[in-house]
Amino acid sequence: MKEGAPDITTATGPLLRELTVLLKGLADENRLRLLLALVDEEKTVSRLVKEMELSQPLVSHHLKELRRALLIEMERRGPFVYCRLADPRISTLLMQWQTLTAELLGRRHRL
Repeated sequence: MKEGAPDITTATGPLLRELTVLLKGLADENRLRLLLALVDEEKTVSRLVKEMELSQPLVSHHLKELRRALLIEMERRGPFVYCRLADPRISTLLMQWQTLTAELLGRRHRL
C-alpha cells in the first residue's frame, strides 16, 4: 500500500461512503461504455452522443453521474463541452477489471 494512502480494509464513515459513490458510478453499462470511450482521448458531449447511439439527455445524465463519482472532468470551451477521465489511472483500472472479468467468467464456465 502507498505510504500515506488510507487503508481501505478498515475504511468506515466518509471514506467508505465516497468509495461507494465511485463504485456506483461504474455500476451501469452505459457509464462504463462512456468511460471506455474516453480512455484514449477527451471527447465532446455531442461526439459521445453520436458514438454511443444514445439520446443527448441520457448521455448527459450518465456524464453527470460520472462527474459526481469523480471519474470524469468536463470543461466548456466555446460552444462545446469536453469530457475526459479525471485521472489516467482510471484507464488502467478499467483494463484490469476487463481482464479480471474475463478470467472469472472463464472459471465459471469450467465449473
